[in-house]
Amino acid sequence: MDREFLIDLFADFGPVAIRKMFSGYGISADGINFALALRAGLFFRADEITIPDFEAEGSKPFQYSTRAKTVLVNSYWELPARLFDDSEELAQWARAALAAAQRAKVKKRPKATKKPARKVTKPATAAKKASKKSPVRKRAKRGA
Repeated sequence: MDREFLIDLFADFGPVAIRKMFSGYGISADGINFALALRAGLFFRADEITIPDFEAEGSKPFQYSTRAKTVLVNSYWELPARLFDDSEELAQWARAALAAAQRAKVKKRPKATKKPARKVTKPATAAKKASKKSPVRKRAKRGA
């Protein structure tokens, strides 16, 4: 999928921002990413409200393989192939995906800011002070 194809595909939905991401593109509206166009297909953001619609269409969540395992990303689901030919219904699914992305953004807690570590200084003990000799005393001993 190239950029022009995606712009045409989302024409009934409205203007979208398309930017390079991973092996394809991230698709966003109103500054919120709601879809991924990757080599594996077109994936829409999903949540507990919209996942049943994807399941009813026989869609599967996005997944990728690492050397050690296959990772399942349940927050993005493959768009049913039939929607590529129905731009009006695709726009409805896109609106639902954007709403799911907005709900996910609200659920996220703001990142906690780390407090700078306090520098703890230990007072010099009397024993440490006594073990240190002053330069004046050292000079006096050398000359004697």
